[in-house]
Amino acid sequence: MSSTFKAVACPDPICRPSSGVSVSACAMENFQCFYLCSYGDRSITAGHIFKDTFTFMSPNGVPVAVSELAFGCGDYNTGLFVSNESGIAGFGRGPQSLPSQLKVGRFSYCLTLVTESKSSVVILGTPPDPDGLRAHTTGPFQSTPIIYNPLIPTFYYLSLEGITVGKTRLPFDKSVFALKKDGSGGTVIDSGTSLTTLPEAVFELLQEELVAQFPLPRYDNTPEVGDRLCFRRPKGGKQVPVPKLILHLAGADMDLPRDNYFVEEPDSGVMCLQINGAEDTTMVLIGNFQQQNMHVVYDVENNKLLFAPAQCDKL
Repeated sequence: MSSTFKAVACPDPICRPSSGVSVSACAMENFQCFYLCSYGDRSITAGHIFKDTFTFMSPNGVPVAVSELAFGCGDYNTGLFVSNESGIAGFGRGPQSLPSQLKVGRFSYCLTLVTESKSSVVILGTPPDPDGLRAHTTGPFQSTPIIYNPLIPTFYYLSLEGITVGKTRLPFDKSVFALKKDGSGGTVIDSGTSLTTLPEAVFELLQEELVAQFPLPRYDNTPEVGDRLCFRRPKGGKQVPVPKLILHLAGADMDLPRDNYFVEEPDSGVMCLQINGAEDTTMVLIGNFQQQNMHVVYDVENNKLLFAPAQCDKL
């Protein structure tokens, strides 16, 4: 065990209920801070909060040690956790997240394709050479405001104004995607959720447009694809053009490449849409599959999100 490893007691500010940590088991277990965290995919982790010294690599290759960084040690984990994972780094707007504890006002990531073996890159703080980020981008950076929701203050909300499929802009007013006064709805960008989720009515119309404009026959009602929207690939593996998919944000257009919304399955000879619909929500959630090969910059200090298409394996 590390010589700087220590348990967090209940009176510690990081353990206050306002920080989002459950303290219900505090008095029962050595006055240690207890946490409970659940995720949208129904995964759950519970355990105790500890502090230790963490070492990060600086851009110039010099290790930098940060003392008393708080983290959870899971005693109970269930759901989509994998045994060889080291853990989950929190990047939300709450006081316990990694950027908040490090007091950095800006961070970014560039996610490689899920089919690649190379690791993705996360940059904490503003790099010493911001222009150097453009060396691996394949298009200009665009900027859109980050919106604060006081009822769910840890999420990064964006203003989605519309969606275009191929040649057609879906007939939804931007109010459909707007954050409501009661804190519901809105559009959240999340690096910890796999697939983008749309309200069911929007999702159904998106699928209808894809079917109408797609140059391949639909392939469905089979056990291997379930209820997903899939198309039969042409023989010989020839790649065919697919209808564009563009998320129109305030002041910016997120034009997704085909690998960010379709996945080809060679065993079944089909290609399937990688976006979900949900009947029980009015929120739009932009997942990490749709953010592949995109450099995404969270300028939290200035409440802006910047993004640009990129070759993330070159960073």
